[in-house]
Amino acid sequence: MKPRSAHRALTAVGAVLAGAGVALSAYAAHGAEGTARANLQSAALFALVHGVALAALSRQTPHRLGTAALSMLLIGVLLFSGSLVAAHFFGAPTRLAPAGGSLLILGWLLYAADAFRR
Repeated sequence: MKPRSAHRALTAVGAVLAGAGVALSAYAAHGAEGTARANLQSAALFALVHGVALAALSRQTPHRLGTAALSMLLIGVLLFSGSLVAAHFFGAPTRLAPAGGSLLILGWLLYAADAFRR
């Protein structure tokens, strides 16, 4: 994928994630209770925040390292939030959430490294 196409894709996916985060937060507030509500709110928060970050930062990331960092954020949030959502709706285990969280941390550190290189 060409860098410009990658940036557009990350921007679009970020916007979809942000919208999904808002929808998931509404569902958590009105359709879930107890631990499920808290887990879904966490998933929604991570989706919303990282969606906005992807949408905003992808256009400002000219280097491969930065694009790799944002791609890592995308995979991380899909694993983290997706694991919590799948646990609620399908009874799936949340074993992918820690891997997703780790990828998010590494992605942010990689993005910082790219920022220092510019």
